[in-house]
Amino acid sequence: MSHNYGDTIPLHPSSAQSDMDEIEIPISTSPPPPSSKPPLPASSVPIFVPQGPTPAPPASVSVAIGSEGFGPPPNTLTEPVWDTVKRDLARIVSNLKLVVFPNPNREDPGKALRDWDLWGPFFFIVFLGLTLSWSASVKKSEVFAVAFAVLAAGAIILTLNVLLLGGHIIFFQSLSLLGYCLFPLDVGALICLLKDNVILKIIVVTVTLAWSSWAAYPFMSAAVNPRRKALAIYPVFLMYISVGFLIIAID
Repeated sequence: MSHNYGDTIPLHPSSAQSDMDEIEIPISTSPPPPSSKPPLPASSVPIFVPQGPTPAPPASVSVAIGSEGFGPPPNTLTEPVWDTVKRDLARIVSNLKLVVFPNPNREDPGKALRDWDLWGPFFFIVFLGLTLSWSASVKKSEVFAVAFAVLAAGAIILTLNVLLLGGHIIFFQSLSLLGYCLFPLDVGALICLLKDNVILKIIVVTVTLAWSSWAAYPFMSAAVNPRRKALAIYPVFLMYISVGFLIIAID
């Protein structure tokens, strides 16, 4: 049984079951009609790519880079001798300004001598001993030895005195402080060496003695309990007065 495409196939109730197997479904094998719109070229086809939120730019990280570059600090044991001398001289000058001359940190011993040293006190003690020995007419070496021993032992004894009184100060820091406070007396001894006049000596020693005492007072008084302040200050004045008498007496 054959039918053309588009013909109507009659179905009879009596022969419905037998004709079910003979029903043919028309299938078109012809190609689909061409589209009126030409296809878009591949290069012009828009492509949408989903994008997430724009990431924030990374925070800037500041790294401190020294002029020497990365790595550990240079070893001071291998540096030139002149660099070491310049660094020590700069430290001595800085500590001398903090102790002897007026500045805002004089009332705070911890800030004033935080970077303490012993080269400065050693130099001032030796210089004072040499000045006194040059002033003496005889036994210059003995004068230097006595002056050096008195100054060095006196600084140690005064430091121990402050510590025994409960002072809040480092041992070598106190030694450094007392040594720097000898600077005015060094200046006075040098002036008396150049000008051998008794009246001038008395005036110069009085001024430099007051200067040294003024330099040492705030540090020593702040290091101990206010009730024991006189016990810490009196021995310091006594040692400076003794040095002043040596400057005047040696001829």
